[in-house]
Amino acid sequence: MGRWERALDAAGVREPGLRAEYGRQREQVTRYRREVAAAAGLLLPERTVPHVIAAAAFMHRTDTLLDSGPLAGRREAAARWRRQVTDGLDAGRTDDPGLRPLLNSTAAHPVLRDRVLEYLAAADADLDFAGFATEEDYQRYVDGYSLPGFMVVAALLGPPGDQRAFRAACRTFIDGSQRLDFVNDLAEDLADGRLTIPARTLERHGVTRADLEQARDRPAVRALLGDLLDTADRTLAEGRAVVGLVPPAHRPMVRCVVEVEALTSAAARADLGALLHRSASPAKPAALRLLAREYLRARRHRR
Repeated sequence: MGRWERALDAAGVREPGLRAEYGRQREQVTRYRREVAAAAGLLLPERTVPHVIAAAAFMHRTDTLLDSGPLAGRREAAARWRRQVTDGLDAGRTDDPGLRPLLNSTAAHPVLRDRVLEYLAAADADLDFAGFATEEDYQRYVDGYSLPGFMVVAALLGPPGDQRAFRAACRTFIDGSQRLDFVNDLAEDLADGRLTIPARTLERHGVTRADLEQARDRPAVRALLGDLLDTADRTLAEGRAVVGLVPPAHRPMVRCVVEVEALTSAAARADLGALLHRSASPAKPAALRLLAREYLRARRHRR
C-alpha cells in the first residue's frame, strides 16, 4: 500500500468514490502546485495530508473562478459558487463531486468551515481590486483577502482549540509573503493591468507606473524594489513565530513554507532588474536541501 492510500486510511476516508475524488484533487494540486503536494506528502502526518489537499483544491477552484473571464461574469460565478459551497456546508452533502472532499474534511476538522466561509465572503476584495493609494489600503487588502485565503489551509495546521495567537502570527507572515509576491510577480501583474505597489510608495521613490510597465532598469527603480524586499524580509522574519505555535508534527511543513519565502526573496535580490521581466524562483539545490532537512525532522518526530 502506497503512502497516499495509507494517508486516506489514516484520515478516515474509506468510501471508494470519495477516495477517488480525493485522488483526483491530489492530481489537480500536483499539476498546478507540485511542490506543495510533494511537501505535504513528505512532511505532514498521513492523517492530515488528504485534508490539506482538499483545502488546496478548493482554493485553486475558487481562484480560477475569480480570475477567469470578464469582471461581470466573474462576479456572477463567484456569487453562485458562494451559494453552492454554503448550501453544501449547511446540508452536509452535495451533488458536486469536486466539493465532496471539502465537505468531508470540514466534518473532520470543523475549524475549516468558518475559514472557508470567511474566504468566500472576502472574494469581492480581489474582484474590486483597483490598486493601492497608500500603505493603509494595502493593509486592508491583507486583512480582507490575503489572510482569509491563507487561513483556509493554515487552520488545518494550527493548534487545536483557540487559534487567536496563531492567527495573529499568520497575519504577520502573510503580510510579508504577500509583499514578496507583489514584488516577485510585478511583471506578470502589470501585464494583466494590475499595479500592486501603493501610489505613495512610487512617489516617494520617484518612480512612475510607466517606468515599471516599460521595464526601465533605472537606479530609482532598483532602489524601490530593494526597499520593498527589505520590508517583506523584516515582516517575514517576524512571521517566523508561526512555527512555534503549531503542533510539533506540523512544524516541518510550516517551517518549509517559511523558509521557501526566504529562498524566493534571495533569488529576487540576485537580479533586481530581472523582476521587471519575470518572477524569480528559489535555487533548486537550496530548495531540495530544505525539503530533505525537514523530511528528516518529520521522520524523527514520527519515530
